[in-house]
Order: sequence, then structure tokens, then C-alpha cells
Amino acid sequence: MKVVLFCGGLGLRVRELSEEIPKPMLTIGDRPILWHIMRYYAAFGHKDFILCLGYHADAIRDWFLRYSQPQHNDFVLSSGGRSVELLPSEIHDWTITCVDTGLHTSIGERLKRVRQHLQGEDVFLANYGDNLTNAPLDKIVEAFKRSKDKTACFLSVRPGLSMHVVECGGGEGLRPVSSIRGVRDTELWVNGGYFVFRKDIFDDLEHCHEIVPDTFNRLIAQNRLVAWRHEGFWASMDTAKEMRQLNEDYAKGNVQWAVWERR
Repeated sequence: MKVVLFCGGLGLRVRELSEEIPKPMLTIGDRPILWHIMRYYAAFGHKDFILCLGYHADAIRDWFLRYSQPQHNDFVLSSGGRSVELLPSEIHDWTITCVDTGLHTSIGERLKRVRQHLQGEDVFLANYGDNLTNAPLDKIVEAFKRSKDKTACFLSVRPGLSMHVVECGGGEGLRPVSSIRGVRDTELWVNGGYFVFRKDIFDDLEHCHEIVPDTFNRLIAQNRLVAWRHEGFWASMDTAKEMRQLNEDYAKGNVQWAVWERR
């Protein structure tokens, strides 16, 4: 099953970190978050990737063109350096299609611009390219395929924000506060950015400018949208603070998203 990764955004909220590189190239450990996301999909057998490029597309192309597996893997060197056995090889069986989809292009338009690379795919996967999870992708895909009347599915997760939700009287000015809770202590759920689409999504995109919320609202009205609620690990790398936290977790060996180490 092919995986579309949206890698072309400007990354404005992490611009101090990504002035020269796109957000998907910001690193966790010694590899970009894009690699971690791709490795997640590969762990479930999905190794055919379509990268929708835009902002600093050259940085993503160059990283994969210059990718040296011996530099990123354990290996056995023999025959005076003439033989290299990787332990194990990581991306040797991946297919990576890089498509420049424009600098100021919406997510919906980026998807439409790679449609030709999805010929023959009745169901395909997609991702924003800046979030990690340990969600059971195999179960999500299986459940979605059984729901034959649905066009799209997305991962619904608890927000990873440190903000507090306040309930108080309506109107402007001083109002009594009835409650204040951490956002994770509420019933608030958000779009986690892991999508499963049927090819029908392209028919709906013809009537809408953007996938979220435009196309999704159209699907809701027709009862063709579902979500998989995931209580487990999910994290976004949308800010410099979130990037530091993910790197701290990585340094401690707390890599909950590394499902490939357990599969």
C-alpha cells in the first residue's frame, strides 16, 4: 500500500530551527523525523512512499540521494573492504518517489498533484510528516477496509498540549470561572495526522480546496468519514519545545514510536 507524505510546508512555528531545511528534515537523534515516520510505515509492510515536496525540496532530495546505509547501520566488513554486510539493511527495499508539489500549495492540492502516482491504489495511506505514534496501523487499515462505504479515516488522539482549558461565563469582561483543567484531562480529541483514504477522495477534492476541514466536512455530511481513537503514544513536532522533548526521550531510550523494534 502506498504512503503519501506531505513534506512541503513552510514550518513557520519552527522557523528558527528550519530556516534552511524543511520541518520533516529536523532530526530526532541522528535521523530526520521523516525517516522515523517512514520506518513506522515500513514496519507494517508499507514501503512505497510518495513525498510531496515544496519548501527546501532540495534538502529532502539530497538527504536520500546521499543516504549511505553503512553510515547509518551496523555492518560486517570483510575481504579487505570489498564486502559489506549490513546488520540489518534499513531502506534497501523502499521505493521513494519525490514530487515537487509547489511552495504555497494546500495539502489537498498536493494530494491532487500526485494522483498519477497512485494509479491502481484503491486504498492508500497519508501523513502530515511531523508526528509520531505507536498506533496499530495494521488494525486500523483492516477495520477501514471492512467499512466499504467510508472514504476516509484518520487517527484521533489526545492533544499533546500543556495548555489549560477554562470554563467561564459567556460574553466579554470579568466572568466567574467554573473550572480549569489540563487539556489532556478533558474529552478533547484532535486529528493526529495519520490517514487512510479510498481513491474516492479525489472526487470529493474536486469540490473542496482543502482536505481538513473542507473535504472532511463534506464526508461527514454523507456519513463517509470515520476516526480511530488511539489512547496510546502520539506526539507532534510542531514547535521547538516539542522537538527538544522528543530528542530528550530519544536520548533516554524512550522511543515509544519505534514499533519496528518490537515487530
